Amino acid sequence: MTTPFPSPIRTGLLAYGMSGKLFHAPFLAAHPGFELQAGAERHEARLARDYPGVRSYRSVAELLADPALELVVVNVPNGLHVELARQALQAGKHVLLEKPVAGTAAEWQALGALARQQNRHLLAYQNRRFDTDFGAVRRVVESGQLGQLIEAHFRFDRYKMALNAKLFKEEPGPAVGLAYDLGPHLVDQAISLFGRPLAVRKVQGSFRPGSRVDDFFSLHLRYPAGFNAWLTAGLLVAAPGPAYVLHGTHGSYQKGRTDPQEAQLLAGVRPTDPAYGREQAGQEGRLTPAGPEGPRPAQPDPAAPANYLALFDAVFQTIRHGQPYPIRDEQIAWQMEILALPPDA
Repeated sequence: MTTPFPSPIRTGLLAYGMSGKLFHAPFLAAHPGFELQAGAERHEARLARDYPGVRSYRSVAELLADPALELVVVNVPNGLHVELARQALQAGKHVLLEKPVAGTAAEWQALGALARQQNRHLLAYQNRRFDTDFGAVRRVVESGQLGQLIEAHFRFDRYKMALNAKLFKEEPGPAVGLAYDLGPHLVDQAISLFGRPLAVRKVQGSFRPGSRVDDFFSLHLRYPAGFNAWLTAGLLVAAPGPAYVLHGTHGSYQKGRTDPQEAQLLAGVRPTDPAYGREQAGQEGRLTPAGPEGPRPAQPDPAAPANYLALFDAVFQTIRHGQPYPIRDEQIAWQMEILALPPDA
């Protein structure tokens, strides 16, 4: 990704909080197919300070009125995703929309219809498809080493007793709570590997003192041939186990949550650094083959480096060259249907 691109996509960020600073600006600056030109910041112009020459607008409306911008990254609080994506599309911009893209499948499909009407691309930002650990899981599953899959368990656990200082994350409302925070990652990973489930059951709960939104959920996805997948996340898990556990007729696989990208970005490591996206020694997955004689000794399974630049390259290829975007519209609609399910009584 070092060859100069003749026509970079002129891009604006709708916010420069954590997601803008960590998950968007460094990649837009590093990928030669993009030119980060503007950001909306109501107060301090931090984006322009970090990236000299970038324009800072005091409002979203001012940024959307900029005729030079082709692509807008909608990375605002969840409750504003649908409305601001709609405004950006109506302003003639392509849109890269953070998760959750909406509260319902109908909202997502309405945005898609508007994008087609405007002849613009609406693209979902699902960066966890490009995690180091999940890349290893995908490789093992697609290799067929586990034989016929019987069960899979994906977990995304943290320990955070205190309520979030960002109050909008703790106020009940559409697309709020842990299921809409970490759920899109887990559901997208499962759908990208296994497809649309035949049926889904959902349980959730709220356990932190004073919490008004769910801080635990588990989804049971049922697939053909007796395969089942469980997707679980909790904010009160003091001793997380493996993030990925898969069992099949020919063996088992376990993998921890070892992707280093967020921690590296927080530490100021750039996506172009040779060490970026490489898990540490000792974090390898464990593959346990099995045959008629029984299980054989577990083998370490190192993960290949990963980089969220791959997502931005997919965005570039879709907008500039019409290549199919790997995060398909129907997959996001399935995700919205699953997340919007009511929990079991």
